[in-house]
Formats: sequence, C-alpha cells, structure tokens
Amino acid sequence: MRLHDTIARVTARIEERSRETRGRYLDRMQRAAQDGPRRAHLTCGNQAHAYAAMGQDQTRLATEPAPNIGIITAYNDMLSAHQPYERYPQIIRDIARSQGATAQVAGGVPAMCDGVTQGQVGMELSLFSRDVIALSAGVGLSHNTYDSALYLGVCDKIVPGLVIAAATFGYIPGVFLPAGPMTSGLPNDEKARVRQKFATGEIGREALMKAEMASYHGPGTCTFYGTANSNQMLMEIMGLHLPGASFVNPNTPLRDALTQAGVQRALEITALGNDYRPVSRILSEKTFVNGIVGLMATGGSTNLVLHLPAMARAAGVLLALEDFDEISSVVPLMAKVYPNGLADVNHFHAAGGLQFLMHSLLDQGLLHDDVETVMGDGLRAYCQEPRLQADGLTYVDGPQNSENDKILRPASDPFQKSGGLKRLQGNLGEGMIKVSAVAPERHVIEAPARVFHDQDSVKAAFKANEITSDTIIVVRFQGPKSNGMPELHGLTPVLSVLQDRGLRVALVTDGRMSGASGKVPSAIHVAPEAMDGGPLARVQDGDTLRLDAVSGELHCLTPGFETRAPVQADLSANGHGVGRELFAAFRENVGLASEGAGVVV
Repeated sequence: MRLHDTIARVTARIEERSRETRGRYLDRMQRAAQDGPRRAHLTCGNQAHAYAAMGQDQTRLATEPAPNIGIITAYNDMLSAHQPYERYPQIIRDIARSQGATAQVAGGVPAMCDGVTQGQVGMELSLFSRDVIALSAGVGLSHNTYDSALYLGVCDKIVPGLVIAAATFGYIPGVFLPAGPMTSGLPNDEKARVRQKFATGEIGREALMKAEMASYHGPGTCTFYGTANSNQMLMEIMGLHLPGASFVNPNTPLRDALTQAGVQRALEITALGNDYRPVSRILSEKTFVNGIVGLMATGGSTNLVLHLPAMARAAGVLLALEDFDEISSVVPLMAKVYPNGLADVNHFHAAGGLQFLMHSLLDQGLLHDDVETVMGDGLRAYCQEPRLQADGLTYVDGPQNSENDKILRPASDPFQKSGGLKRLQGNLGEGMIKVSAVAPERHVIEAPARVFHDQDSVKAAFKANEITSDTIIVVRFQGPKSNGMPELHGLTPVLSVLQDRGLRVALVTDGRMSGASGKVPSAIHVAPEAMDGGPLARVQDGDTLRLDAVSGELHCLTPGFETRAPVQADLSANGHGVGRELFAAFRENVGLASEGAGVVV
C-alpha cells in the first residue's frame, strides 16, 4: 500500500528539521560501535571488579567472546506493574547460560506510581523522575561491560526514561521486556461512577475504598488505557518489544515464554553475531512517526505528547506539536478503550489488539513498514501473534478481522475519522487537547474564566457551590518550572460532576492531566507556562475564553488582555518536603512542555 501523503509529508519535515541533530547523533553512535565489544577495552583490574560476584559465570566472562547482557530493572513491589519483574533476572540469566552467554543486573532505576501520588505532594517529582531514570540507567550502563541491554519497565515515566537511556547508549542493541496488564477487575466506568458519587458526598470513604481495591487488585498494569498501557503500545509499534508482547498477563506460561524469547533475541542482535541491530538504528524518524500514529489510532495518553519529543530528542530526532496535529488529522480512531469506551486493555487484546490494528494501519498506508526493529527489517512481522505450543513459542498470522467492533475497528471503518489529540494555539499559548473521549457538542467552549493556582482551590470552590454557570477553569503555575508539572487528576471527578449538572465547562492549564482522563475538554501543557510569564499569567476572573478543538484555537477574547502585566505567584512552598528540595536544579533548567519538558536532553 502506498504511504499516505500526509504521513509522508510530516516524516519528510521531521527528517529535514532533524538533519543536523540526527546526523551528529548517528556519527557518535557509529564511532562508538567501531570500538567493538565494550569489555575488550577494560583492564584486567576493571574486569575483575565487574565479574567478582558472578560465580559460575566468572570464567566465561573473563575468557570467552560470548555476549554479556546488561539488565536495567525498574523492579519494586509497590508498583503492581513492576512487581512481576522480581523473577526476571533469574529467568534472563538461565536463558543466557543455556546459550553460552551471560547476563548481569547492570543497575536499578526508580519507579514511582502516579496512582499512589495522585493529588499528593509526591506527584511534583513524577515528571522529573523520567530524567532521573535516564540518568540512573546511564550509570548502570557506564560500566561498559555489556553487548546488549534488556530494559525492564512499564509505567508512566519509566519507559520514556529507559528509552532516553537506550538512545544515549544506542550503539548497543536493546530489547524492552514488558510485564503485562493485571487481569480485569471492577469495570473502569463503575470505578469512575463511584468516584463521582464520593465527590458529591453521596457515599463515604469506605465504599470508595472498596471500589478502588476491586479495580486495582493484582500484579500488572492498571487495565485502563492510560500512560502505562500507551507506553506498551508504543514500544511494540516502535519495534522495541517482541510482537504481541505488550498485553499478555503476568505470571502466565506465555508471558514467561515471551520473556525468554526476548532474552534470546537480545543475544542474537549483538555486534558479536551476524544480525547487529543497535538501538540507534531502530529509533529513526520513521519509527517515531509510527509511534505517533499508534497514539492517535488508539486514543492514547496525553502524557506521550510530552514523552515522545523527549525520547526522540535523545536520538537526534526533533518532534513538534504540529507533527502530532497533522498526523492526528488523518489517522482514524480505531479503539474504544476506557476512558474512551467501556472496555479495558484485556478486552482490546482479545478483540485483536495491536496485531489487528497494525495490520489495518499498514494496509491503509498509515504506518511506515520500511523500519528496523529488534525482530528484523519491516513492521509486518508485528502483525503476527505469539502462540505457546508443545514445542515452544511460535508465531502465527494475527487476526485480520476484529472480534468485537464495539472495541476495535478497521482503519477503513473507524470510530472517528481523525485521531484523539488536537493542537491548540492562540493568544493563550500553545497546548494540546485530547478529544477522543469528549462529546462532539463540547469541542467548542466559550465561557468566563475562573482562575486558580492549584487544584485544591478548585475543589474548595466546588464544595462551596461557587461554580454554578458555564465556566472555563484556569489552573496555572502548574508547569514544570513551577512545581514539576503534576497531573491534575484530582480535578477529573469535580469537572465531570459539573458537566453532568448540565454546565459547559472546560479546563485550561499549563499542567497536565492523567493519561486516563478526557471526558471534559481540557487544554493542557499550555506553553510558555505562567512561571515564565506566559499568557496564562495575564488571565483574570471573568475574562471570556474560547477553547475550540475544531479549529485548534485557544484565545482570551477580552479587550486589553495582551497588554496586561503577568501576575506572579508565591511558589516558595513548592521547593521543600517529600524530596522536592532535591529537584531544584531540575525545575530551574527544564525545557518547554511543547518540546518535551526535558532536563537531561
């Protein structure tokens, strides 16, 4: 199928924009690769330290030219999605040994759960944890004893941080090993209904806690289609997972078989063999375009609009919001997974999942097939799905028809003709809105502004019944320089209740929302942020604002708005407590949200 004209045009623009940065990056990676296996350049003393605790693997490491895998793990047993990784290092070592190779845990990286920190002070560290993860992985890999790497991470900032590290060490191959989603629990729409009833005082905390525990009930990712599961889609459509690996439940025979196969593949693609596939070659401009296409086709998390530019920049690829917007205009919404629908990711996977989705997108010319992946050349291999048979793991042709067209549809007959994200720009700045879950009659909101400096103030105004008419709520000083850009997930029940009361409401913020929100129109990541004197710092209560997700406009219509002096806020309380003082340098040096809000790249 001929590549769609818009996909071709956007890709060419990204390639031109990235010509110098991508060229310099690839030159660095090529020079590093020419040095050959990393361990060959270590002294005997260096190597003795690296192998001292390796027991039966010591001799092989010291004397044989066999691959050594570095494991970067985000394991902890507080994150349900990462708890299964406790078993992985032993599985990896056993497979490596069976192939005459070795594997070592190169290092651990932090992995915080945004579900635990939602609405809490700790959420102010969340976005910056991406950079810490990249730095931590870099420390582990800096020992320079590895011929390939396995990256164990799933959730919100963990995967982007690991990709940044993998790109930085892009002269060695890398395979991402997922852990899979938890089995289905309390339906997500029921969980949301209970949360709204709690917000209005109809039920107490005991009923709320019961519903939450029934929803988040076992190991694996949360089953809604938020940032964690959007990450897993991304790693598969970008060719860093094995085909079909993303949404297999933890601690199952197929999950273990895929993990073992991932180890095998990491051994096959080192520079010591005949199929060298470094990460630097995989993370091309076309690969990142494929990632954006997947985001749009699935109605994925708005957080990836921050993460994809940061990941791409680490590989010398420069993405802009206009790229997301143009791709979204031609990529159809093919999936209805909560919060866009009632299904969860297990239902999506059973309906045909990523294998059906990629097959359909390729047939419509909406994905680049001519990309390099950890499996080989071309994305068509990812239209196959894994099966566990008596003689081991095998691949068969994936589904070419959806098993449930209420959850998953072909690109030729989608739920919507355009994707889930839209760029907004105007005299209030530049931001994004997720429209895949917003009712069409709410795509344009014009109403007076009510201005707040934190989400708790919004909740207080709601409880005091102060918001009784159509309102655009502005929550500013929530950008990365202000307080680390926490998710404003706690506003979702409040805004939903106001909307259910018949009000036309919207949110405009320089902060971000949860990857699982989206039924209320929300202009997020607005840049420049208020802390930098951005336009949101000039908005006053009563100003008439217009959010137009159809035309892509975000304006203040009040005369004289643009000549006002920006207000300043006392943000001194944001610098201390729960580790915030450790991140002062991050807040001072972070980039624009429209460029990924990066610190280390």
